[in-house]
Amino acid sequence: NYKPSLERPLSLNPKPQSSNQYAKSPDNGGSDEPYHRRSSPDFLFEEEANKTRLSWGESLTFFTGSGYLSGAAIGAAKGSIDGIRAAEHGESLKIWANRILNSGGLAARRGGNCLGSLGLMYAALQSGVTYLRDGDDESLSTVIAGLATGAIYRAASGPRSAVIAGLAGGITAFVAVSGRGIVRRFVPI
Repeated sequence: NYKPSLERPLSLNPKPQSSNQYAKSPDNGGSDEPYHRRSSPDFLFEEEANKTRLSWGESLTFFTGSGYLSGAAIGAAKGSIDGIRAAEHGESLKIWANRILNSGGLAARRGGNCLGSLGLMYAALQSGVTYLRDGDDESLSTVIAGLATGAIYRAASGPRSAVIAGLAGGITAFVAVSGRGIVRRFVPI
């Protein structure tokens, strides 16, 4: 039968024997902190530190993923509203819920695939245009990529549709570039 001593209470976190539990070393600048926190990230090469834009792989992943997710969200909302409108009076709750879910899922798949493929084409074209222009004037590369994305996406529908879609893509990219400049001016990022 073990009986604990009442002289000293048990503790899960015993105090260190010395007054300074962190050894002073050149790694932490001789401070009492366990490690030194840097204010900027570490890079192996100077080129990585000077980089201001996404790599082609990061760009491809970002635009495709965000396009798919936003298209799916917008499509699900639109499809659910259409399902609610198409519901007939006197339907059971199961049929009504099934109609809304089916309509929302169908529109979500279509919207996600549409905007995801647009994001994929845009990212590939923007990386290609930036490479061909040796990384100069990223704003102009963005607008050119937007024009080309719209034109290629609607090229199968005929030349008139491709021109209109290309203009829509170019205008959208121009508005995005202009908006980015305005946001940077007024919002400290």
